[in-house]
Amino acid sequence: MTDQKKQLLEKTYQDWLGLFLDENTPLDQLESLVAPDIMGYGTSVEEKVFGIAALKDLILLGREQGRNLEDMQMQPKQPDLRQIISGNDMAIFAGEVHISYKLGGFPNHMSMRISTVLIYQDNAWKVTHWHGSVGVETEKGDTWHADELRLKNQKLERIVEERTAELKQSISDLKATQTQLIHAEKMASLGELTAGIAHEIQNPLNFVNNFSEVNTELIDEMNEELNNGDIDEAKAISADIKQNLEKITHHGKRADSIVKGMLQHSGNGTGIKEPTDINQLTDEYFRLAYQGLRAKDKSFNATLETDYSENVGEINIIPQDIGRVILNLFTNAFYAVDEKKLTSKSDAYKPTVSVSTEKTNANIVITVRDNGNGIPEKVLNKIFQPFFTTKPSGKGTGLGLSMSYDIVKAHKGEITINTAKEKFTEFKISLPIKKNSTT
Repeated sequence: MTDQKKQLLEKTYQDWLGLFLDENTPLDQLESLVAPDIMGYGTSVEEKVFGIAALKDLILLGREQGRNLEDMQMQPKQPDLRQIISGNDMAIFAGEVHISYKLGGFPNHMSMRISTVLIYQDNAWKVTHWHGSVGVETEKGDTWHADELRLKNQKLERIVEERTAELKQSISDLKATQTQLIHAEKMASLGELTAGIAHEIQNPLNFVNNFSEVNTELIDEMNEELNNGDIDEAKAISADIKQNLEKITHHGKRADSIVKGMLQHSGNGTGIKEPTDINQLTDEYFRLAYQGLRAKDKSFNATLETDYSENVGEINIIPQDIGRVILNLFTNAFYAVDEKKLTSKSDAYKPTVSVSTEKTNANIVITVRDNGNGIPEKVLNKIFQPFFTTKPSGKGTGLGLSMSYDIVKAHKGEITINTAKEKFTEFKISLPIKKNSTT
């Protein structure tokens, strides 16, 4: 090989390396350095090159990624291996390039092996094939990386065991926390009821006290008439006493019902379904929720609308659980109309919460509707997720609707929502009639 041809080979090879090692090397000399049908492989799976255009894209990608690394430097190791064949018209170069850079402030080093095939045509050397790969250090003689892979697998197994133990502990902690939060949510809803219960129970107690006092006076009158020998008048007074006693019994049962409802709500209950008057249960919690809010905020007023279907009757449910669901919907509805009232610029707005029941062929449907601001469409798919709330911080736990959803599902029922911005929100609870057998 002549000295001129050898010098040209060296220059072509160095210019070729410069395309990869120096990002300032212009790419306009690419066509003069490589053959049109150049092909080769890089380190990663997708680095397959066939043709000048593909090679150019690969070089540009490498330069772009290199700019994201700190103190990127690439330096060829000497000497390269060279072999001249085919009558001095083909040359093979094999060498290594040392690469160093910092990532996140941490230094990293690697060596890239590059092999290049050049051919001499038309008085010029051109690269026709290349291959670049990052050498992986292995134990001596571990050609297929079997020993290395075995060690990695053992390390991964240990990591999996550690992570599994951590996950089991996290699940255990999460269950304990969930139990505490559910209890806290129950107590929070009980707190909402307390003021309403105090107000509601006062009414029947007042009736009991008043009729008891009246009966005491009537008994004195009856004894007086008996002493006077007026039997007919005494009988008339005794009839009034009996009527008053019936009223005392009625209001006493009313007070007893409120207390039992409170105990059911605060306790865990039996977890057994029992025949329950849906209209009575719904109305009970409707009034209690309203009076509870009124007790906390005397300025709050809302129109209560009810439409209970007479043919609903009884259905097998766990009353304390469904009671929690209904109470939560009422509490949210009153909160929504109160918020709208506070922010409304119009005196014409009338806060209104309505409830209705109906019986279909297969279900009992309870509908709770308010004319508040509605629920934003972007959060509708999150509304039943645990810990999600649209209320300000400290105003809600984010568990009310999540618990309600789970309770209704446990009853083989369905809870759905329909809302319109600044107009209304409507929840429907559908409970199956036949499938609610005692469990």
